[in-house]
Amino acid sequence: MSEYIADVYRNKLIESRHRGDAAVVEPDGQISYYCGNPEYNTYLRSAAKPFQILPVINSGAADFFNFSSQEIAVMCSSHNGEEKHIKVVKSILKKIEVEEDELNCGVHDPIFKKAAHKLYLDGKKATEIHNNCSGKHAALLSLCKYMDWDIKDYITPTHPVQKLMVKTVSEVTSVKKEDIYLGEDGCGVVVFGLPIKNMALGFARLANPDYLPHQYREAAQRITKSMSDHPYMVAGSERFNTDLIEVMGNKLTGKMGAEGVFCLGLFDGSGVCVKIEDGNYRALAPVVIDILKNIGAISSDELERLKKYDKPILKNHHDHRVGYIESVLQLKKRS
Repeated sequence: MSEYIADVYRNKLIESRHRGDAAVVEPDGQISYYCGNPEYNTYLRSAAKPFQILPVINSGAADFFNFSSQEIAVMCSSHNGEEKHIKVVKSILKKIEVEEDELNCGVHDPIFKKAAHKLYLDGKKATEIHNNCSGKHAALLSLCKYMDWDIKDYITPTHPVQKLMVKTVSEVTSVKKEDIYLGEDGCGVVVFGLPIKNMALGFARLANPDYLPHQYREAAQRITKSMSDHPYMVAGSERFNTDLIEVMGNKLTGKMGAEGVFCLGLFDGSGVCVKIEDGNYRALAPVVIDILKNIGAISSDELERLKKYDKPILKNHHDHRVGYIESVLQLKKRS
């Protein structure tokens, strides 16, 4: 059962509380620490993206199209829709000779408010390329082009590229394909439901690829290096995911998912998954930082550089500090 994992204070009073579950798993599959229920089933959402890019590399598509490390990083991203992100996604589309209107990820305003404001001040409207998942969709289209698969219906569950995604997630997380819950993600593609302990396992293996099936090992190294080299591409300005990798990219890789999911893999062994039960992302950063403190993975210098996420300050519309969010995680060691 989920446990209280973060408290939201307004002045000295707890105004709201978030419950959640967490698992810290070794790359051999052993659970080392947990909170709540490590068997809890939920959807990986965008935390699956680094797994979904593995076939782009091990198929030969990445080398065939000469994708840069920056392009690989944005393929793994839930980007802000800032100009630099759009430029890199356009570069991918140009290389694979696919038009922007062939992206089928849906339309939303850029996540970063300043980027959205600039777009409208310039008299433009958001298109599919501004969707935070456009990098992943460009990656899926690159696979279709390389494998000579039809790109028209590439988001449907029966398309070869989506079947390949399920196969890859199954092999990386050690969950049988028939045991993965399948749904439709916000961007229209297949989304994968599985226990959080297996999500953590997948990230432990991504960060320590000797534990992956052989065909994924080189691809995993290339993906994690690309993310470490280009943390801005993974999310963008004022984003925890980018700042975490910016500060600790020599120690870990990580990816946020919608509805309160965050997964990371430490290069010296463990994988971590956190799920906030009510789906509110605001509790993620302090809980993730708390786990890193609990398992001794974050230095005092790194903690200082990430302190705004350790106990995030809450402000009102007058820009007054009115409260904060604090992790109350009780991490248990598996005996």
